[in-house]
Amino acid sequence: MPGMRKDKDEEAGSGNPFAYIERTAVLQEARIFQQTPINPRKCCEILTKIIYLINQGEIITTNEATETFFAMTKLFQSSDVIMRRMCYLTIKEMAKMTENAFIVTQSLTKDMNGREDIFRAAAVRALCAITDSSTLQGIERYMKQAIVDKVHSVASAALVSALHLTKHTNDFVKRWVNEVQESCSSDNVMVQYHALGLLYHLRKKDRLGTSKMVRKFMKSGLKSPFAYCMLIRIASKLLEEEDAGHDSPLYDFIESCLRNKHELVIYEAASAIVNMQNCTARELAPAVSVLQLFLSSPKPSFRYAGVRTLNKVAMKHPSAVTACNLDLENLITDVNRSIATLAITTLLKTGSESSVDRLMKQITSFMSEISDEFKVVVVKAISALCQKYPRKHAVMMNYLSSMLRDEGGFEYKKAIVECIIAILEESPESKESGLSHLCEFIEDCEHTVLATKIIHLLGREGPKTPNPSKYIRFIYNRVILENEAVRAAAVSALARFGAQCDDLLPSILSLLSRSMMDEDDEVRDRATFYYHTLSQKDKPLTSAYILNGLMVSVPALERCLQQYLKEASDEPFNMKSVPLVSIPTNEPKPDEFSSKSEEKPVASRQEIFAEQLSRVPEFAVLGQLFKSSDPVELTESETEYVVRCTKHTFPQHIVLQFDCTNTLNDQILEGVTVQVEPSDGFEVIAYVPCPSLVFNQPGVTYACIAIPDEDPTDVTTTLSCILKFLVKDCDPNTGETDDDGYNDEYVLEDVDITVADHVQKVLKANFGAAWEEVGDENQLEDTYALSTVNTLQDAVKDISKYLGMQACERSDKVPEGKSAHTLFLAGVFRGGHDVLARAKLVLKDGVTMQLTVRSTDIDAAQVITSAVG
Repeated sequence: MPGMRKDKDEEAGSGNPFAYIERTAVLQEARIFQQTPINPRKCCEILTKIIYLINQGEIITTNEATETFFAMTKLFQSSDVIMRRMCYLTIKEMAKMTENAFIVTQSLTKDMNGREDIFRAAAVRALCAITDSSTLQGIERYMKQAIVDKVHSVASAALVSALHLTKHTNDFVKRWVNEVQESCSSDNVMVQYHALGLLYHLRKKDRLGTSKMVRKFMKSGLKSPFAYCMLIRIASKLLEEEDAGHDSPLYDFIESCLRNKHELVIYEAASAIVNMQNCTARELAPAVSVLQLFLSSPKPSFRYAGVRTLNKVAMKHPSAVTACNLDLENLITDVNRSIATLAITTLLKTGSESSVDRLMKQITSFMSEISDEFKVVVVKAISALCQKYPRKHAVMMNYLSSMLRDEGGFEYKKAIVECIIAILEESPESKESGLSHLCEFIEDCEHTVLATKIIHLLGREGPKTPNPSKYIRFIYNRVILENEAVRAAAVSALARFGAQCDDLLPSILSLLSRSMMDEDDEVRDRATFYYHTLSQKDKPLTSAYILNGLMVSVPALERCLQQYLKEASDEPFNMKSVPLVSIPTNEPKPDEFSSKSEEKPVASRQEIFAEQLSRVPEFAVLGQLFKSSDPVELTESETEYVVRCTKHTFPQHIVLQFDCTNTLNDQILEGVTVQVEPSDGFEVIAYVPCPSLVFNQPGVTYACIAIPDEDPTDVTTTLSCILKFLVKDCDPNTGETDDDGYNDEYVLEDVDITVADHVQKVLKANFGAAWEEVGDENQLEDTYALSTVNTLQDAVKDISKYLGMQACERSDKVPEGKSAHTLFLAGVFRGGHDVLARAKLVLKDGVTMQLTVRSTDIDAAQVITSAVG
């Protein structure tokens, strides 16, 4: 029984003792501060409750805070150490809540200059917390004394407090610079560190003053390793700003710190060197050598720091880290699994092709010992290694499949699945084994998102394999055993097999007919739709509705339908009026598993532009926005006026959006326009000026150009541009502007209207089916010699970019060593006309191309065919 009572007491005591306190009750208890004699223990408890309430977000009114402050002044009569320090803490927390915080200034000043060193440092911090610009004058003398105080804790407190004061009274604190410089020569490591930090903060806007300060300490040296680390960081920043390169004395100083006696300074110098821009492997060698020594340090913190920094270096310069591979391999068995994981991922980035097998064996031996977070990091490193050594795909596929069967969470499994998919897409010979491994995984997969992704992949790649029927069983099992979302994905995958494999069509129709009785609406509707579509045995129909699907933007489709319903019209809704799904060029594809993207959909760049342009009255009659280009710089970034142009293509017009920035602080530009000199039948029909362009605030002006309709194939031109405006001088300090101004102009770079501006990229999942769907009615063919390129990969890149079309079925990747390649391109020409191109490339004394173009419009086919010539 006594033992049980003890356990209950411990259980009761483990909770939060302040969980149920109330603000009003605590402030009532604070009246005990005024009692005589003072009860230090009780007062400490009440002060703790007040601090707790403030940190919990409780709002204490100004009157309540003032009353508490008055009561706390009585507590300074006691010399109890714990209670006095609690007073200082409470004053700092409540300083902003009352306008009468100055009532404790006298008490704090007394403590600050008293004999009790244990009170002085805390009193300095509390005093600076309640001081503002109006009362700082009164304590300036005391602060100067404290900064150079012989007691190190007081000097550090004064320096740190002065740093906080610079946020509001920087000019005032600058008057203490002599005292701060004196503290920089202190023997105490923390005082010197804080003094250097404050001195840099006071001079950081003065580049010359900062440079002098750094050079002074570079010559005289410092005793504090912390101050050395800060000096290295300041020197690195100056080196980056000056772009001085490796011949600068600053770089020599940082490199000399690699030989410092303090490990902290050595690491800081090594870290600074490896983080410098444009460093070569040779220049990184001294820093890498130092980091290599850290790998064998008995201290886990230094081993971790060394391997983590080398991991970063390996991302850009794997060859520089190769010398450390032996030490890194020794860390794979480190007791700290964070260090082991970093060692493995670094080796995966730096290892040679011959070491892949050994590395993969070592990985599998310790994967079960680390958390899922680290497992994901390792899998991503394996994925990067797969891209580096394609010939090792078979080895890595086997290891990945065994990892897929192990225990793990969603993120870990997702990373493995993505890695396997990347391998089978890159390596055709690995496709069947990869699909087989994924089929086995979905038999027991508990993650709906992964199951649907794999089923979609099977529907896309399975029909192209030599024996597609073997995947039908795995897919139909999902129809029988899984939830609604997976069943719906499985039905769609079955339909793709039926659309591409004529011998399997009767079996697919039979399976789809069973799903037509499914209890879920989505599954039932899909099965019915696909069954009747496949029953028609019409190739163009199956291509349009099963294999290649809808290419329009769903949010844009919804918006267009709402607009169509608002306006009475006898004409049927035209799908060609709906903007297409934009395929990003340089931006990375969004993670389709990301929960954030699912919870909060973000409007596409083109939808944002469409919304902005629709607000301009001059553009309201232009129709739906077809395409927006990437911005093109029309000036250098260092010029007085910075202008860049974005081209917006409409059915019969092109709108040029000029984003302008005025970098002169003594001028304001008014009535800003970009005058366009038309040519080749292109006509400017409207300008939308920017009313005013003030210093460093971007403004927008537009020019609307009509595309010539006499010759539909005449779609390219070069437009000369001149920025015109009214200049008014202004005072940079007050912003006052002169009433009178003068007209001025600034010549810009020319704007090219190219074929790519009239073509929107679309991705055809099955190019062959789309090719047959369009047909050869509007087919054109020609042969070209590409004299400006020397490799097939360069030819593929240039052709795709110039035509503005999307490469399909990964035809933009040219296998190594190949002398012939076929590029498949898909797009939609302005007006909603499908355009497909097949470019057969041969490398022999240059690149020769046979280009075949098919389109639903003969003019569009002519534009694409004549573009290359």
